[in-house]
Amino acid sequence: MRWNVAVCGLMGLLAQSATAITMDIDDTQSVKDAAATIAYGMLKYYTGNNTGDTPGNLPDPYYWWEAGAMFGAMVDYWWVTGDTSYVEVTTQAIVHQAGDARDFNPANQSRTSSNDDVGFWTITAMMAAEDAFPDPPPDQPQWLALVQAVFNQMASRWDDLNCGGGLRWAINDFQTGKDYKNSISNGIFFNLGARLARFTGNSSYGEWASRTWDWERSINLITDEYDVKDGAHFDVTTHVCRNDSGPHVWSYNIGVFLQGAAFMYNVSTGAEQETWKTRVDGLLGAVEAKFLTNDTKIIKEWYCESGFSDRGHPYQCNIDQQTFKGYLLRWLSSTSQVAPYTYERINPWIRATAAAAVATCTGPVGAAAPQVDSGGIQPGFKGIDGTACGFKWTQTFDGWAGVGAQMNALSAVMYTLTHKGVGKAAKGPVTTAQGGTSKGDPGAGVTDPASRGGLAALKPITMADRVGAGIVTAILAISIVGGSVFLTI
Repeated sequence: MRWNVAVCGLMGLLAQSATAITMDIDDTQSVKDAAATIAYGMLKYYTGNNTGDTPGNLPDPYYWWEAGAMFGAMVDYWWVTGDTSYVEVTTQAIVHQAGDARDFNPANQSRTSSNDDVGFWTITAMMAAEDAFPDPPPDQPQWLALVQAVFNQMASRWDDLNCGGGLRWAINDFQTGKDYKNSISNGIFFNLGARLARFTGNSSYGEWASRTWDWERSINLITDEYDVKDGAHFDVTTHVCRNDSGPHVWSYNIGVFLQGAAFMYNVSTGAEQETWKTRVDGLLGAVEAKFLTNDTKIIKEWYCESGFSDRGHPYQCNIDQQTFKGYLLRWLSSTSQVAPYTYERINPWIRATAAAAVATCTGPVGAAAPQVDSGGIQPGFKGIDGTACGFKWTQTFDGWAGVGAQMNALSAVMYTLTHKGVGKAAKGPVTTAQGGTSKGDPGAGVTDPASRGGLAALKPITMADRVGAGIVTAILAISIVGGSVFLTI
């Protein structure tokens, strides 16, 4: 199946300037047109619906999890704009990558994906349930049931033996990350627990969320200042835990906990709600301290855009890290809905960022970010000439075009619509009791054989698996900077 831009969307795109995107942030149609142009440019990178390719996959050098995140952006794009141009291709991608077991463990990824990889696809399914995105046919995987399956499997991998709790980065015992508890894996588990608690009304999901928050605090991955550190290693023999992620803090780590805390605030009452309000406010303070420009309050990726040195040169984000601040925008927007008292604080940040981001969307066809670490050269931009978006939003187009730059800019622009009464987003995320249609299965995924201290027990490893894992490990080792471990491939 090939996707096509709907006729009305195509006419809007053709009406755009061939040299830049212009946007009046106070004009709803202007914002929707800008978002449509950026989304079109982003989806031109997608090859998964080409003959012989796999639905849901992005081409090299993009990793599987990033495709899941991209389709999450497209779910919300439909939600805030009402544009149905990409509903079919988005549904096809998510359903295909759900896999035969309906737990985002497809055969083509089952031995290399980690908890955070699976988690990003699961967050997309959670968004689809909350957005009342069109449900798949009854014989296909359903959004809510997919989330419940993965959540149940993650819960079965909780590892009390090492570091006193938490999820390991790795799912399989031959993977890099089997001795690492990273905040994004645990943050996604926390986030899903909070959102499932609200969507289903089942407080047991919220209890897991609270347990995960308390564990992150107990080993100082969430600090007294509400910085969220990348993770902690442990010795697989002695089980001694060490928080050694250094100064690295990333926007997506703080964002995933912020949104989850806001959902916990939403479902709580009394003293418990005040506790979660304190946490939401603390995380917002940490966002303001590190991830906003001092004067203009534009979102930035702190470590990549603040002049930190790496081997004598300013550190530059790799392909993974180039996407992070877009997720922060996603989760800030959601926070302002489920914890409405935060809107007056957050909305000016999103508006300032949207104006700055769209001003960078002037790049030509063929523009591509240079190689960083082992990520490889990204494919050239194939959207409308003069509308490739840049990575840094404090300057004009910087030449760093790619899926990440387009997705970040799309998020910045489209989330200005969240509170304008546009599309289904005007009413906020639905629940089972209030507008949700997605079918669930509370017992889904419980057959996951996690029996070895939080790692899944799989069939015997073949030589091909070891070779593949060795390649993955070598690639990842090159990309580790200053002892910090980044997002799994």
